[in-house]
Amino acid sequence: MKSEIAVPQAPIAHSPAPFWAAAVATFFGIGKLSPGPGTWASAAAALLWLAMGGWVAENLQAAVLASLIVLVIALGIPAATLVARASGLKDPGFIVIDEVAGQWITLLWAPLSWKTLLAAFILFRSFDILKPPPVRQLESLPGGTGIVIDDVAAGAYGLLVMQLALHFRLLSP
Repeated sequence: MKSEIAVPQAPIAHSPAPFWAAAVATFFGIGKLSPGPGTWASAAAALLWLAMGGWVAENLQAAVLASLIVLVIALGIPAATLVARASGLKDPGFIVIDEVAGQWITLLWAPLSWKTLLAAFILFRSFDILKPPPVRQLESLPGGTGIVIDDVAAGAYGLLVMQLALHFRLLSP
């Protein structure tokens, strides 16, 4: 009879993610802030859109923001995949590019004002934290897709509620 001795295993060495992927995934380091890196990233995304949107003609704001959302998702999924793989974690908290996408989705078609910015921030963070169906289930998608797409869905919920609040004048710009 062989005796089995538990031998501690060294952590698996992961090669670092490329610089571009780490910069995108952490939204240029915002994901390293604590506490609550996702909240910091959402706030930064909302304020960044407020600053950028002010430079864009009102009739072009939705198109510009939609283009930025597509760009963030297109870069965010591979960046999140590479950074998660390098960290050895499924969904590291410091990956926050998904919060940027979700926050901007919630802000889509909303007029630029402090009221809509605050409402969108609260809505997105609420849906991101609560993760109503199917948001939580989307986390199980592989790699960066699961990391990003669940926040895209949370942003879609936020967008729907924001648009309803604006339509029924529960929120004035």
